[in-house]
Amino acid sequence: MTKVLVVEHESNAGIGLVGERIRAAGAELEVVGPEAGRDIPLTADGYHGVVVLGGTPGPTDDVAADWLPRVRTLIADCLDNEVPFLGICLGAELLAVVADGVVGPVRNGAEVGLTELALTAAAENDPLLGGLTGQLKALQWHTLEVHELPPGVVSLCSSDRCPNQAFRVGTAAWGLQFHLEALSATAVEWAREDSEDLRSVGLTGAEVVARMREHEGSLRETWSTVADRWMSLVVSAAGSAPSATSRSRIADRARS
Repeated sequence: MTKVLVVEHESNAGIGLVGERIRAAGAELEVVGPEAGRDIPLTADGYHGVVVLGGTPGPTDDVAADWLPRVRTLIADCLDNEVPFLGICLGAELLAVVADGVVGPVRNGAEVGLTELALTAAAENDPLLGGLTGQLKALQWHTLEVHELPPGVVSLCSSDRCPNQAFRVGTAAWGLQFHLEALSATAVEWAREDSEDLRSVGLTGAEVVARMREHEGSLRETWSTVADRWMSLVVSAAGSAPSATSRSRIADRARS
């Protein structure tokens, strides 16, 4: 069976819509992380795709979040072995850092709530984002951004406050600063408190939730398409991966 690993930093920042689409594709989903009570593996061995979700820490806040070095090692393994990877918000920032990009505070102020996105010309033929139509929107909730993309990498998507909303590293790793996994239920969870982030952009939690509910249908349709496209890559990778028996034979030949 196709198996996807999900790294969850915080229990209220779960896999959401992307998880629905992973399961709809018939894949097994395994959640690891500090609040899930399961250790984060250092490699993607045994998995056909890896998702790293968002969370409160920055990508190098190792003192506050001592599991982050393990996540960065896992991401490096995905890049080395071309395991399909999807990084969301913090996950995207971690991907950028691992691939030698630079992450820092959002230069135009925090980006919170439902915002509009614009694909760049480079996204035209992208396997995940290419061909998306209509006015794209997604939930944002971040105070950091990718200041410099990794060498040789270009932006696939931008917003008014953040030019690097999406990027691809190599052939199989994507970083998305926005929350494609989040629908209105997630917004309700995140907006329970009148946080400093909300105040900084002049919004209330009720306003964020109302806009998410208003656009729930289009958000589900658009980002289900992207998640399904990513899953098609994962399923393809699973089909081309050697079986346990084959791997054993390859190892035996290597030793002989």
